[in-house]
Amino acid sequence: MIRKFLFIFFLFINYQTAFSQFDLSYYLPSDVEYNKSIPTPKSLIGHEIGEWHLTHDKLINFHKGIAEQSDRILLEQTGETYEGRPQLLLTISSKENLAKIEEIKANHQNLSDPSKSGSMDVQDMPIVIWLGYSIHGNEPSGGNAGPLVAYYLAAAEGKDIDEMLKNTVILLDPCYNPDGFNRFSTWVNMHKGKNLITDPNSREYNESWPGGRTNHYWFDLNRDWLPVQHPESRARVTKFQDWKPNILTDHHEMGSNATFFFQPGVPQRTNPLTPEKNIELTNKLGEYFAKGMDGINSLYYSKEGFDDFYYGKGSTYPDVQGSIGILFEQASSRGHAQETINGILKFPFTIKNHFTASLATLKGGYELRKEFLNFQKTFYQQATSRANADPVKGYVFKAENDPARIYHFLDILKHHKVKVYELGKSLNIENISFLPENSFIVPLDQAQYSMVKAIFKTQTSFKDSLFYDISTWTMPLAFNLDYAEIKDYNNNLLGKEIINPEFPKGNIVGESDGVAYLFRWDGYYTPRALYKLLKNGVKAKVSSKPFSQKINGKTELFSYGTIMVPTGLANKDIANLKSLIEDVAQENGINIYVSNSGYALNGIDLGSNSLKNIPEPKLLMIVGSGVSSYETGEVWHLLDQRFNIPISMVEASKIQNISLTRYNTIVMVNVNYNKLESTGRLKIKEWVKEGGILILQKSAVNWGTQNDIISLEPQRKEKNDVETGKTYADYSNDTGARVIGGAIFGANLDITHPIGYGYKKTFLPVFRNSSNMFQPHKKPYANPLVYTKSPLLSGYISKRNLASIGETGAVMINNLGKGKVISMVDNANFRAFWFGTNKLFLNALFFGSTISHGTAR
Repeated sequence: MIRKFLFIFFLFINYQTAFSQFDLSYYLPSDVEYNKSIPTPKSLIGHEIGEWHLTHDKLINFHKGIAEQSDRILLEQTGETYEGRPQLLLTISSKENLAKIEEIKANHQNLSDPSKSGSMDVQDMPIVIWLGYSIHGNEPSGGNAGPLVAYYLAAAEGKDIDEMLKNTVILLDPCYNPDGFNRFSTWVNMHKGKNLITDPNSREYNESWPGGRTNHYWFDLNRDWLPVQHPESRARVTKFQDWKPNILTDHHEMGSNATFFFQPGVPQRTNPLTPEKNIELTNKLGEYFAKGMDGINSLYYSKEGFDDFYYGKGSTYPDVQGSIGILFEQASSRGHAQETINGILKFPFTIKNHFTASLATLKGGYELRKEFLNFQKTFYQQATSRANADPVKGYVFKAENDPARIYHFLDILKHHKVKVYELGKSLNIENISFLPENSFIVPLDQAQYSMVKAIFKTQTSFKDSLFYDISTWTMPLAFNLDYAEIKDYNNNLLGKEIINPEFPKGNIVGESDGVAYLFRWDGYYTPRALYKLLKNGVKAKVSSKPFSQKINGKTELFSYGTIMVPTGLANKDIANLKSLIEDVAQENGINIYVSNSGYALNGIDLGSNSLKNIPEPKLLMIVGSGVSSYETGEVWHLLDQRFNIPISMVEASKIQNISLTRYNTIVMVNVNYNKLESTGRLKIKEWVKEGGILILQKSAVNWGTQNDIISLEPQRKEKNDVETGKTYADYSNDTGARVIGGAIFGANLDITHPIGYGYKKTFLPVFRNSSNMFQPHKKPYANPLVYTKSPLLSGYISKRNLASIGETGAVMINNLGKGKVISMVDNANFRAFWFGTNKLFLNALFFGSTISHGTAR
C-alpha cells in the first residue's frame, strides 16, 4: 500500500515540475561522468527528450549525428519502408571491437553452426544484445528512449562502461516501424498546446482512424517476424540472421492505467518448442529488470497477461534460435501527459522506464555473458540430437501447377536460414505423389531444427486455452501446399540445395498467331495478368466448363476458370496484343497458350456461351472508424502490392454523399458500420439490386443480415451442461477460452463454382479467428465453401465451438435484384501470408458477376 502511494506521489510530483525541467539529468545515472564532446540529444534535435514526441526525421538526424562524433558507434541503413523512410541499425561497442567487427560477427555466427562451434571457447567472446524500439508506432516511449540509450553508451565514461563495451556488442534499432511512428508523432504534436491538457477525452489521446500503430498498409509488424511479408520485417530479420543476437528486446506500450510489464510471461502459455534454459535465463534477466525498476521507484509486474507462444512476435522469434526474446510493456501516456488511475502519467516518465529497462538488459546480459553464449552454442549443438529423437525426419511439399506460390514459401524459409532442397527422388506418402521436378524437401537434421518445427508443425492440444495471439500458423497449410511428414529418411532424398529461390519464368506455348490466347487460372499471379489485360482494354472471357485443345502437337486440358483472350473481332483494335501477352506471361510466371482453332477436342468450343465476359474490376472498399484497419489493410496490400489493382477507399460516413455507379464491386470487412447512415445503407442495397457485387467479410456478414441485404441463418451452438464448482476467479479464463483466437480448419470447396476457379483440390485449409457461424443455404449451389464435419486441422478451439462449426457455411452466395452478395465468413487474406485462400477473394472480385442467378439463394 505504501509502495503504491509512493508511486502515485512520484507521478504527481514529476508532473508538477513541468516539462521544461526534464533535462538529461532526469533520465541518466547520476554517478557517471559524460564525455562533453559527444552531442546531447537536445543539441541535435532542438528540444529535450520527452518535451515533444520525436518525429522519425529527428530520430534519424540524432542517430546520424551521434554516430559521426563517437568512435563507439557504427551506423548503417538496413532497409527502407513503403514510404521511403530509412531503417537504421547502430552497432555499439568499444573502439577496439568495432575495428574488428566483421571478425567478431563471423565468430559469433559460428556459435550457431554445430560443425564449427565444438572447439569454441566463449571466455573472451562478447555477448550480442539487440535493443529494438516502437514496433507499434503509437507506442512511442521506446523510440524516444533509444536516443538516451545511444547517448549514454557513447558518452558515459569510467571503468564499468569500458568493461561492458569491451564484452558486449549492442545492436540498437531506433525504430522498428518508422511510418507508424511518424504518423503518431505528427498526431500528438499537432494537438499539444502551451498548457498541457491531461483530460483523457481530449483529442490528443484519441487518434483518428487508422491510428499510428501499424505500418503504411496498416499491418501490425509485430506479427510479421515469421511471415516476413513487409520490407521493414525483411530488413530486420536479415540483420537478425546475420548476427544471431543472444538477447533481443522489444519495447512496447499498453493501456494507460497499467504500470510496467517485463517477461517472463504466463508460464503455461510458453510454446513447447522453447527450451527450458531459455525460460531459466529469461527469469534471471527478470531479476535485473526488477532491480532497475525498484531503483527508480516504478511499479511493475510479470508472469501474467502476456505469453510466449506465437513465434511471429519480436519477443518470441528469438526463442527457437538459441536467443532470448524480451517483451517490455509500459503504460502509455498516449500523448504528453494523461490522467490515469495511478495519477498523471507523463511522457518523460514512460521514456525513463524504457531507458531503465534497456540499461538493465545490458547489465544482465554483460554479467551473464558466458551463460548466454554457452546456451546458444549448446542449443545448436543439440539440434541433431533433437532431430534424431523426433519420429519425423523431414517435410516434403509441392504446389502443383503454381510455382509462384512455391517461390514465396521458399523465400520465407530462406529468410530464416532454413536448409531446403529439391527432392532427389520420387516419393508417395499418404497417397500424394511427390516428384523431383516439382517437389522440395526440408530435413529436420539441421541447425534450424526448431525453426523448421515452428513453421511446419500442427498442434491441437494445449496446456492453456488462452492465447495473446493466434494459436497456430502452420505455413504449408497457409500456402495450401501438398505436404507430408517424412519418417523413413535417407540422404538420397536430397537433391540440389536451394540457395536463392527464383521467380518462375513464363512462356508462350504454341505458334505465334492463333484465334485466341489461353491461360489456366492455377497460378498465383494469374489475377495480376488478367487485370493488366483488362486495364489495357483487352476483352477476356472465363470458361465455366472444361475443354481440351491440341497445341504444339500435345493435348492440353483446360479446366474451370481458364481465361480466353480472342484475337479476332473483340480485340482487333489492340495493336500491341501479342507483346502485351508476352509481357504478362513473363511478369507473372505463367504459361499462355496460343490456340489455332476455336474447335475443342473435348468439351466446349471457344465460341461457346459457357465462356463468360469478364468486366474490369472497379473497386470500392468502405473504411473508417469502427472498421478493422488490419483487414482493410490486408485487402489494400494484396491488391496494390501484389496484383497492381487499384481500390478506392471511402469513409463509411461519406457513402451517402457519393455516386456508386462508377464501381462494380464493393468490399466490406470486419467490425461494425455504425458510421454508415441509413441513407448510405439504402444506397448500397439499391446499387446491388442494379447489378453490383457486394463482398462481405466476417462481421460484415452480420451487418448484411441485420440490414436485410442477405438472409442467413446463424448456427445454433451446442449447449454445455450446467457447469458447477466454478469460482468468480475462473470467469476471465473461462470466457477467454470460448474465443476462437486463430486456428486452421478444413473446408470442402466446389472447384466448378466461380469462387473455386483455379483450385485443383476440393479440400482447402482456411484460417478462422472469429466465432461467427451460419448454416449453409438449403440450395447447395449457393455454398461454394463449407466446413467439413470434423474440420479442426491445427490450433485451439473450445469443445462447444468445435461441436458447432462442422458443416457450417464458409462462403455463401445471395441474389439481390440483378446483383450478388458474396458472404465470406472468414478472412481469406490474413496477415498477407495466407497465400492459399487469396484466390477465393480474388475470384469474388473478378468472377462475381459471372455467377449464375439460378445457383444463388
